[in-house]
Amino acid sequence: MAARTRYAPDRGLTVRMTATMFLLGLVFVAFIAAIIGIGTAYNASDAAIVLFAVVIGGGFAIGSLFYSDKIALRTAGAREVTPEQAPELHGIVDRLCALADMPKPRVAIAHSNMPNAFATGRSADHAVLCVTDDLMRRLTPEELEGVIAHEMSHVAHKDVQVMTAASFLAIIAALLIRFAFYGELFGGGGRGRGNNQNAALLMFALMAISIVVYAVSFVLIRLLSRYRELSADRSGALLTGQPSALKSALVKVSGQMSRIPNNDLRTAKPMNAFFFAPAMHLAPKGSLAAIFSTHPSLERRLAELDKVQAQLNRRAG
Repeated sequence: MAARTRYAPDRGLTVRMTATMFLLGLVFVAFIAAIIGIGTAYNASDAAIVLFAVVIGGGFAIGSLFYSDKIALRTAGAREVTPEQAPELHGIVDRLCALADMPKPRVAIAHSNMPNAFATGRSADHAVLCVTDDLMRRLTPEELEGVIAHEMSHVAHKDVQVMTAASFLAIIAALLIRFAFYGELFGGGGRGRGNNQNAALLMFALMAISIVVYAVSFVLIRLLSRYRELSADRSGALLTGQPSALKSALVKVSGQMSRIPNNDLRTAKPMNAFFFAPAMHLAPKGSLAAIFSTHPSLERRLAELDKVQAQLNRRAG
């Protein structure tokens, strides 16, 4: 989704992200077709379950979109700060907003022993940027600027809207899995005896299809998330003109993550989709865990930033 800012687009990544969204759309169409097919054999109350899941899923997606900033700040235990309270941080944000020609987000700080940052909000006018105090202690001003440029790129390119739309299908599938399971577990006996077997088969079919759709959409959403992180790295580095500073920040933050106890990482895990670097010990490249990760491997991110540096060198030459 294009942004009216000076953040540079990455056409290669845009093509891959578009292809991923297209595949999600195909899965959604197939899912609806399957639901309609099952629905022809359903009675009115069973069809209402599917409609209820769609309504609840839509409400959840819209709520998370409009309140993502408040939810994220509350989860992170962060507080908004004024320019008088954090002049250096606000100064970096002001400079990047001027460079990117975008509205200034609200600025917050979270007290944490984990060096990280995130930005969220349904639009640039309703965005919030949050950094942890540990991140501010560990990074140089140039490195911190690189991290903030990365995070503000997510806002500029409307990543919250994109990921919310992409997640809608998975939310519905997950709800139908639960409804089908608990409906058969607790409500199966309420049907007429002659219909019990057919109802059970239909409910099982709904659960099986929902599980497959959830699994496929989950993998595609994680793939899309990794693409968007690479895109934010690239556009942030191009905006500041200092890919090396962002590389240095990535190495520092990732290295510190490996020293944080697992219990602390698990506590912060719900924020992974927002964070600059995931709250987990990074999985080896090519492993199954890496496929389910919200972020690319450190090696992949550093390699892509090397390409940005080479691009900037060619322009300078």
